[in-house]
Amino acid sequence: MAKRKRLSPAQNSYLSGAPESKSALAGPLPTPSPSPAPIAQVAGAASTEAALQEVTQVLQQARARGLMVEEIALDQIDETHLVRDRITQDEDDMEALVSSIRSRGQQTPIEVVPLTDRLDGKSWGLISGWRRLSALRRLYTETFEPEFASVKALVIHPESAQAAYVAMVEENEIRVNLSHYERARIAVRALREGVFETQKKALQGLFANAPRAKRSKIGSFVTLVEALDSVLYFPTAISEKLGLALVRQIGEDPSFVSRLKTRLQQSARSLPADEL
Repeated sequence: MAKRKRLSPAQNSYLSGAPESKSALAGPLPTPSPSPAPIAQVAGAASTEAALQEVTQVLQQARARGLMVEEIALDQIDETHLVRDRITQDEDDMEALVSSIRSRGQQTPIEVVPLTDRLDGKSWGLISGWRRLSALRRLYTETFEPEFASVKALVIHPESAQAAYVAMVEENEIRVNLSHYERARIAVRALREGVFETQKKALQGLFANAPRAKRSKIGSFVTLVEALDSVLYFPTAISEKLGLALVRQIGEDPSFVSRLKTRLQQSARSLPADEL
């Protein structure tokens, strides 16, 4: 009978494509984390870019609509961009505003429009907020503190010069009531600047929200502005009653204006009461 040959046990290495290294004998190799698929990377980048574009668009729209408050250096603003409707400022009121800004900072932004191609380097034209801008300039001149070197502002884009003047007038009507003389004077100046074609359109455009009776009185004061603006020192002190009486006298007596001008020019007028 033929002898049977004893078979040796199978070797693990026979089943391996390559011999195990010493490090492999110490333990299993760490499993590498799977790399993201290229399409996932592209989708993530596209999502991030879309989100950034959306945020940028929202910010641009907010700025275009005058909803974004920006900080602008004081020396970059031209406060003479529009003919101002306010003739004088009450010193007590200005001191109170300066004190408020000194202690609490600027609470309400001004309104400006962007300017281009200015040789003086001014980049912004003032629409409303002349008193706040003046107060900050006074504070910066006194203290040289950086916190007073710039002003908070809304950048607006009026559709026309008329819209810019209306924005200025309406802001002042809300915050500090103007005198009838100041209202009439800005109508006269806007008409002379060619912003409006006629006096009627100037009054209707600038004071569209005012009652008709009030616009009529402002229109009466236009006569006073045209007749006496060059010689009056304290026109805002003229009351409604006195102003309308002067207008009636101007209409009834052609020589009244020249006589009144002469009297005013020959009189010492250091106080409003002297002129009145």
